[in-house]
Amino acid sequence: MTAVVPSYREITDSNGRVFRVGESPRDIMGRPRWLMVLLPWIGMMGISVSEYAFGSAEETLHEAHGWSSTNIFWLLSVWVFFQAAVAFPAGYLRESGRLSARAAMLVGAGGAFLGYLSLGHAPNIFWAFLGFGFFGGGGAGFVYATCINMVAKWYPERRGGKTGFVNGGFAYGAVPFVFIFTTYMHAENYKSVLDVVGLYVLVVVLVCGMFFKDPPKNWWPPHVDPLKGQVNQRALRKNPPAVRQFTPKEAIRTGMLPLMWVCLLFTAGVNIFGIAFQVPFGKEMGFTGGIVALAMSLKAIVNGTGRGVIGWISDLAGRRQTLTIVCVILGLAQIAVLWSGSIHNMPLFLLSSMVSGFGGGAIFPLFAAMTADFFGENNNATNYGLVYSSKLVSGLLGSGMGAVVVLNWGYGGAFVIAGSTSLAAGVLSLFLRQPRRPRAAEPATVPSAATLTPSEQASG
Repeated sequence: MTAVVPSYREITDSNGRVFRVGESPRDIMGRPRWLMVLLPWIGMMGISVSEYAFGSAEETLHEAHGWSSTNIFWLLSVWVFFQAAVAFPAGYLRESGRLSARAAMLVGAGGAFLGYLSLGHAPNIFWAFLGFGFFGGGGAGFVYATCINMVAKWYPERRGGKTGFVNGGFAYGAVPFVFIFTTYMHAENYKSVLDVVGLYVLVVVLVCGMFFKDPPKNWWPPHVDPLKGQVNQRALRKNPPAVRQFTPKEAIRTGMLPLMWVCLLFTAGVNIFGIAFQVPFGKEMGFTGGIVALAMSLKAIVNGTGRGVIGWISDLAGRRQTLTIVCVILGLAQIAVLWSGSIHNMPLFLLSSMVSGFGGGAIFPLFAAMTADFFGENNNATNYGLVYSSKLVSGLLGSGMGAVVVLNWGYGGAFVIAGSTSLAAGVLSLFLRQPRRPRAAEPATVPSAATLTPSEQASG
């Protein structure tokens, strides 16, 4: 019996952008596309432990290994550095066809597992930097980049809420481990605890990754007209598709990608600073370990859920407008955390932590969705890898340099600098706009009606 090959049409708008329509997700991968939201979300929860729960493990690692607190915070910086460093090469390998989404997830699972083994069994800090920082951070970067870009490819018509939902898993997936590291893990059992956590991450990421599959280039869902949709759907009116598919070099030349890089550098650095120092700051202010753990857990929960909510809001209000507001919220929240801790007001401290978590989490899905909005889906893994590479620097500034600032200027100076940095990012965000699109552009209405089968398209 001969299998029926689904046909598709390629529609070209007045800007020359091509949309491939006609094939359903079941035609392409045999499964509904909502699985490409659920599975990346679970995979992101798996790797979230390394960043968002790390500050809660600092005291035990210091006691068990004898490493200084400064070295431990630099360890997180190295993890963040390599987690961001692999985003661009991983994206390039995926877009070039040299690395499938499934293979990227398998590589990431192995690296994350090695990271936890080394964190528990490293004989000295060098091996921890190599194992947890390099292998663990790099592995998490493969998983992060693959999960985020998978959603943008499968939901090009309303990527904000979906991307935010998946991105949220990178925060609230760590919540149980914040309590485990704070209240259960100690110098006598830390090796077994970290081994089990590493095995958990390995299994979760492996299972999810086995089902990953990218859609074809230029794919567009068959039930949404890519031309009329800009008129009929508010999400497409507020965030219209990119006018063309930009290569990384072309995206850089527009000037918008470098500006996005700087904005993410500022805001991600503030977010990482809060993750690294909120627990020790709360303890120094006299709050009990349980209260500090609760504050960090609330921060992680709101950080994660806020990503989904902000993605949905940006679909309706516009990505750039939403980003500016989030930058202001994140900046003011740093001052609120400092003030509430200084006056020892526990309810206000918890509330400020939640607001800070919301702002710090919301920036990532906004930049992920905005990258595809500005530069298209075909090279999104590579283009977002370039934007996300700003975290190479922000991780060093937020955690490592944050430790230096705290040591010399105290928490007061550190939180004020963090707040001011986020407000500066808000000012810069005002200059972001979609490349090559006239300010009063009308929706494109020039289709090409040819219907081709995949085999005919390939031969043509």
